[in-house]
Amino acid sequence: MIPIGVIFMEQKIEKLKEWVEVSQNIVFFGGAGVSTESGIPDFRSEDGLYSQKFMYSPEVMLSYSFFLSNPEDFYEFYKDKMILKGIEPNDVHLALAKLEKAGKLKAVITQNIDGLHQRAGSESVIELHGTVHKNYCMECRKPYELEFIEQDGIPKCSCGGIVRPDVVLYEEQLNYDDLSRAVEFISRADMLIVGGTSLSVYPAAGLLHYYDGDRLVLINNSETAYDSSADLLIQGSIGHALRSMLSISSLNDLSQ
Repeated sequence: MIPIGVIFMEQKIEKLKEWVEVSQNIVFFGGAGVSTESGIPDFRSEDGLYSQKFMYSPEVMLSYSFFLSNPEDFYEFYKDKMILKGIEPNDVHLALAKLEKAGKLKAVITQNIDGLHQRAGSESVIELHGTVHKNYCMECRKPYELEFIEQDGIPKCSCGGIVRPDVVLYEEQLNYDDLSRAVEFISRADMLIVGGTSLSVYPAAGLLHYYDGDRLVLINNSETAYDSSADLLIQGSIGHALRSMLSISSLNDLSQ
């Protein structure tokens, strides 16, 4: 006999598939849980950065004021914990890229800075917290690639200025243009899939309020404050959910 819980999950995956097939303007909003399935630790889970012991808390070491006052310590932590080698896109990234290629998914809005969505093939990506792959001189604004940041010590521009990551640090505001674009995409969506995020970090979490449709899907391993607002709630691996959905989908070549 198949366990009731398994049957219930299959029914939810079937509903997810049905909604994807009838939707034409899907938006995905994701957080750290999307990348944990690639081996990138998140911040708030039991094994996340917040549970590890450092000289200062991650919030302090990744803050703008700490960056200015302790750039050497900042970069030591940043290079060790934020820049990870050998990380590849997972089933979530690949599934979303396939949905975009099929014309279903119009935007990926992510709180992650790892660039894995683009590596998987997604083109319409809004990185609310920036990306490790872009850096710039604080004096002359000259852009630099990630490899430049990876050098020993504090990276310095040819003009003498410090080169900083183009990421949003604690104490900094999100980019207004990125937020505006995210609001526009979500407000026009006929389906919003939210996954891998605790929905506890604002203002990003507040973006859900701009969705006016009736296909709000929340996929997360843990509970969120928005679970009761979901039209479809899937508690479990987002990679498993999207992979399973594609495997039974009748959409052209999406499961290939």
